Amino acid sequence: MSYDPSPSYTPHPWRPSPPPSHQPAHQPAHRPLGHHSDLRVLRSAYRWQRRTATLTALGYFTLFLLLSAFAPSFMTRTVAGGLPAGLLLALVQLPVTWLAVAVYEHTARRHVDPLVDRIRRQADVDGKREAAR
Repeated sequence: MSYDPSPSYTPHPWRPSPPPSHQPAHQPAHRPLGHHSDLRVLRSAYRWQRRTATLTALGYFTLFLLLSAFAPSFMTRTVAGGLPAGLLLALVQLPVTWLAVAVYEHTARRHVDPLVDRIRRQADVDGKREAAR
């Protein structure tokens, strides 16, 4: 697989662009993997996945800390059988963390893994095509 050192964007717009290189007569049906839009889609899906899981866990923990610092009367209020609300919210942190892990795994299986599999298959096809040349 040959490496194209020129980026797909203009790194220095004040410099003139180089003359276009000679393109081979046979163009593949798709662009090489390095310029593939699936990589952008994969990055976007993975970013969404990380943000969702992180905000689920850290958001709840931050809420708990804010309530502990600024609403002590709420946190010391008894809710069920003499259990303080603060202790109940602290115990709920574990299931919320499990929920964040479950959301992360679900989005990985549903959105990210199919994209990764498709990119891997395409990379194999591109590699075999380059090896045949």
